[in-house]
Amino acid sequence: MKDPKNTPLRVAITGNPNCGKTSVFNALTGLNQQVGNYAGTTVDKKTGVLVYDKLLRANIIDLPGTYSIYPKSKDEEIAIDAIINPESKDAPDLIIVVCDASNLKRNLLYFSEVADLKKPVILVLTMMDIAEKKGLDINLILLSLNLGVKVVAVNPRNGRGVEKLKDTIFNTNRATQNKLIDVHSLAPELIDDARLKYPKYNDYQCFLELYKTQRGKLDDILPEETMARYAAIDEVMLESVSQISIAEEQFSNKLDKVLTHRIWGYVIFLFILFVIFESIFSISKFPMLWIQESFTWFGKYFSEHFPQGPLNNLVVNGVIAGLSGVIVFLPQIILLFAFIAVLEDSGYMARVSFMMDKLMRRVGMNGKSVVPLISGVACAVPSIMATRSIENWKERIITIMVIPLMSCSARLPVYTLLISLIAPDKMLWGVFNVQGLILMGMYLVGFFSAITAAWVMKFIIKAKEKNYFILELPTYKAPRLKNILITLIEKSRTFVWEAGKVIVAVSVILWMAASFGPGKSFEKIESKYQSDFYTKNFSEKEIGNMQKSEKLFASYAGHFGRFIEPAIKPLGFDWKIGIALFSSLAAREVFVGTMATIYNLGDEDNSMNIRQRMMEERDPITLKPKYTVTVAFSLMLFYAFALQCMSTIATVYKETKTWKWATIQFIYTSSLAYLVSLFVYQLFK
Repeated sequence: MKDPKNTPLRVAITGNPNCGKTSVFNALTGLNQQVGNYAGTTVDKKTGVLVYDKLLRANIIDLPGTYSIYPKSKDEEIAIDAIINPESKDAPDLIIVVCDASNLKRNLLYFSEVADLKKPVILVLTMMDIAEKKGLDINLILLSLNLGVKVVAVNPRNGRGVEKLKDTIFNTNRATQNKLIDVHSLAPELIDDARLKYPKYNDYQCFLELYKTQRGKLDDILPEETMARYAAIDEVMLESVSQISIAEEQFSNKLDKVLTHRIWGYVIFLFILFVIFESIFSISKFPMLWIQESFTWFGKYFSEHFPQGPLNNLVVNGVIAGLSGVIVFLPQIILLFAFIAVLEDSGYMARVSFMMDKLMRRVGMNGKSVVPLISGVACAVPSIMATRSIENWKERIITIMVIPLMSCSARLPVYTLLISLIAPDKMLWGVFNVQGLILMGMYLVGFFSAITAAWVMKFIIKAKEKNYFILELPTYKAPRLKNILITLIEKSRTFVWEAGKVIVAVSVILWMAASFGPGKSFEKIESKYQSDFYTKNFSEKEIGNMQKSEKLFASYAGHFGRFIEPAIKPLGFDWKIGIALFSSLAAREVFVGTMATIYNLGDEDNSMNIRQRMMEERDPITLKPKYTVTVAFSLMLFYAFALQCMSTIATVYKETKTWKWATIQFIYTSSLAYLVSLFVYQLFK
């Protein structure tokens, strides 16, 4: 093992799903984290730095959760490879195995496999309070002696045991664990042959190599190995763990009788969704107003105090207008991520997977598809990556194909803007926020369209492979505030930075396209408004507004918008919306920034916000408001179905290793979006 005084330790944190592994990672690293990808994959790689003192540091990696050292999904393959492959870039100097103390026997199965690798290991026990409520008395000293490793009990919620764990990390310099089972006796001839090929490997490492290369020869041996491990674990627990009392029924079981009820479970889930979307509008109202006023003030200040000219115009009408149109919705996105984090951290999300399994199977998916689908409400990209936990190929492909139909956070700014144009900000019967009800309806449209699309694909995509749904329901826990805060900071930073880069780039390109036109069109317009007719009959401000509108119409952006207008006019869209539709192919949220840029270049005072501008927009033929209820719903439904996200397309390609599914997905979602919008507008206009 490396000397930590010279080189930072590489520490891997591993364990079963829902064991508190990520909570331990957060407790050790705090905000010193970054998210990337494993080399050659799109699986999230969460790393952080533990600063012990000025001289001692450790690089910590949070590996994907796994139940066994024998991987069954892509996530598990990556986690196990990082542990057992000495040539892996992420090969650790020290392994921390996190176990749920309230389910110790099952968690120790995976620990025993890792321990037999004969690498430096620390066993960390979480959820000791839940174990105590179950009547379990775990003697940490005896458990450490029987397992041959250091054992630390940690409570990430209150920080208890975290400092002791840090001390242990920098004072564990060699593997001391005992041999839990005699692997050699299970397959002596095979292992002896493997040792000749891998002389540096111990018996269990050779056994794992055989599993990868000659799995068929071990099919009968693996169950025998598992039984031997459980027998060894029983002996350890007999000496180290005692049962103080047995509760008649645990709190989680009582709660599950209500929350997973075959009728009331779904009613409660819908109520939770209702509360989430009502809160998104009501709670975020004031911070959104503050952000909006701040951007308005900043744009006005810059416009008045910096030299007039193209640069001033670019910054005010391009960059500031584009960013303000999206950043103003950050409070709503933070609330959405906060609610999702609470549901996951409390253990409720696993119950939703359990409840929905029967429905998912009828449409070609299973309960494991639920978490990626619900996570799609936040962002489709990590949700598509999360499908790696689905072993069945057909069920995984179907899940990948329908995830983009779930309304992600990038659609939220579009929905919010359009809903605010057509629905009053008032309470219905003193209880329901009208705007919140419409927003919830849009999210339900996404969910039911995903279910319907999956049902259709069930008959189109053929596969003989069968799968079984096995899910452990973790006990209910109070959400950890620190975990939620870290998640919100990380997600908000990612949204502002990633979306901000795209928005600024698109805003600059759009400003250039809208500020210049072919030939001498702009010169002719300027000359036109200098004539006596305009100077005598209109004020300077009126002339400026008319000139801006005509220049936008004659610009490159205006030409492009009018070029595609015939194709989108049947949907109720004009050339300005056409520009926004095209620019938002980069990312859906760019739609709002594009509209803000277009209208800042239009015929209104720069101090007005995008909502006011759109509300005052008039149809040039009827002179009635452009954004009617029908147009707004047509546009919202277009965004509900259309795959306006290049990142999602790239992720589908990386996950499926072919452009086939990415192309099919883009074509079917775009076609669906067009047809639904066409039907709605033509029926209700």
